Amino acid sequence: MANLEKTSREIQKQLRAMRLCYDVDTDYCDQASVGDAVRQRALCNDLAIVGPALLNDINLSPLVINGSLFDTGKPVLVVPEGAEATLSPRRVLVGWDSRVEASRSVREALDLLADAEEVRVALVDPEATCTGNGAEPGADIAAYLTRHGARVSVDRLASAGKPVATVLAQHAIDTSANMIVMGAYGSRRMRERLFGGVTRWIVGKPPLPLFLAR
Repeated sequence: MANLEKTSREIQKQLRAMRLCYDVDTDYCDQASVGDAVRQRALCNDLAIVGPALLNDINLSPLVINGSLFDTGKPVLVVPEGAEATLSPRRVLVGWDSRVEASRSVREALDLLADAEEVRVALVDPEATCTGNGAEPGADIAAYLTRHGARVSVDRLASAGKPVATVLAQHAIDTSANMIVMGAYGSRRMRERLFGGVTRWIVGKPPLPLFLAR
């Protein structure tokens, strides 16, 4: 509790110096209650930011991410160590697969996408269909973003047998992206793959913030 109070005072000092309107809340609870405590606060916020210290805590990070992202539907910005925590990225890579989760991630990130210098919509092994991707995969979401003022290009990528997350992360690095925007899927298995796989991969390479919604 003493450490918690000390951290709270340090954060408040930083925020006062930045002359921001702020509120700092703390909760000293058992591990099983962490998700509920985070959920209660996330419901009344625009965005949860998960930094490197929490990402490195294998016990707490899943509880916080579940409470803020999966239990509320609010977006989360995952910031690995060495990444720049910003809501004004210059170049953004959007992972697109025509699913509801991907659509919500784009909608939640719309302001930062519209202000970015470049937005690249990336599709991995897309198939042209009457529904879903449409006759020209990526054209529909590119048009949507363009109508909102974003400067968009579409990249259709071949996986060559690699996991989709790996292909997207590598393409983000190859294109000098400052952030990845993508949907987070709801099953427990997909959650484990997302935060165990994608985040570790990004942390192991030049680090990039990951904007997620579902």
